Amino acid sequence: MKILILNYEYPPIGGGGGRLAAKVGAGLVARGHQVRLLTAGMPHLPMESIEQGMEIRRLRALRKREDTCSVPEMALWVLAAIPAAIAEVRRWKPDVIHAHFAVPTGAVAWVTSKITGIPYVLTAHLGDVPGGVPEQTGDLFRWLQPFTVPIWKCAAATTAVSSFVAGLAEKAYGIRPQIILNGMELPATPLLEAHEPPRLLLVGRMSIQKNPLLAIQALGLLKDLSWHCTMIGDGPLLVEVKAEAVRLGILERIDFKGWASAEDVSTAMDTSDILLIPSLSEGLPMVAVEALAHGLAIVGSRIGGLADVAQDTGEQANACLFNLDQGAEGFAGALKSFLLNPAALRDARVASLALASRFDLKHSLDLYERLLATAAR
Repeated sequence: MKILILNYEYPPIGGGGGRLAAKVGAGLVARGHQVRLLTAGMPHLPMESIEQGMEIRRLRALRKREDTCSVPEMALWVLAAIPAAIAEVRRWKPDVIHAHFAVPTGAVAWVTSKITGIPYVLTAHLGDVPGGVPEQTGDLFRWLQPFTVPIWKCAAATTAVSSFVAGLAEKAYGIRPQIILNGMELPATPLLEAHEPPRLLLVGRMSIQKNPLLAIQALGLLKDLSWHCTMIGDGPLLVEVKAEAVRLGILERIDFKGWASAEDVSTAMDTSDILLIPSLSEGLPMVAVEALAHGLAIVGSRIGGLADVAQDTGEQANACLFNLDQGAEGFAGALKSFLLNPAALRDARVASLALASRFDLKHSLDLYERLLATAAR
């Protein structure tokens, strides 16, 4: 097949949704398909390149930051991407379009498909679905949702990265997407080295959704215990997060690394024991999937988007979860159960390695490939 992938973010721009598009695209190329990808650009990135066998074209749309994108910046990208996608379809004649994110990318796929007749497959991640990130997009979807209905209804097929996102889409649009879990190449089974003090890792945008202040406050409650934490990410709350660490007297025990590449994140996971995910909402965080393959235990909030990747009951429990309404005390209590019990921590890490097999990229690629082929007929 000839597949045109549309995504308003692609590494190093954006987060897990961009990394997923990169993995799927590269995997499809390895299976003999031709893949072109249209995404957002910035002045320091090449306009055109070939990466992992994919032809990448980046459009300049006045985006200011790699790690975050405002609504006006998304709108500008859509305005630039629609004519670019139509021209690409007419010139290259792909068999099918794969659009990541119903909003904003879905609008580009919908218009392009209407004009050219090329079908599109839609993949939803979380914030592009009503109710996914209510603290950030609740007001936006109050007026935007009616305009997104055609995007969902006209897709040749729809997918969601987790059971939670699929449920939100069904509630909002009456469509049940096929669930295709975020996948990754499973590395060789790592040696589970126990570190002293235990090494904690938090990866993500310093934003309201990711809730990093709660993590800092929980660590402040545990400053009498032994631990060291690395925080990777940048964003609007970074200054406040650092100030809170200073106020609580724990700044010297936290390494703030800023925005980092996927390779740097993988390296950090190699030397960590526990992944912290205090998020208010998630679709299916790629960082959690990657953490499983590195054998990290998970301490996180009890939210729908973690249900597929973090289990805190049964013989294969790999996580300790807390209810968000318990606040920092709840988070600290969940983390404390691992910090005070090295045997429980090791059991959880072993369980993560076992759970990782569910997220083998080969299986995800099988599903995407079959769906795209069906849509292209």
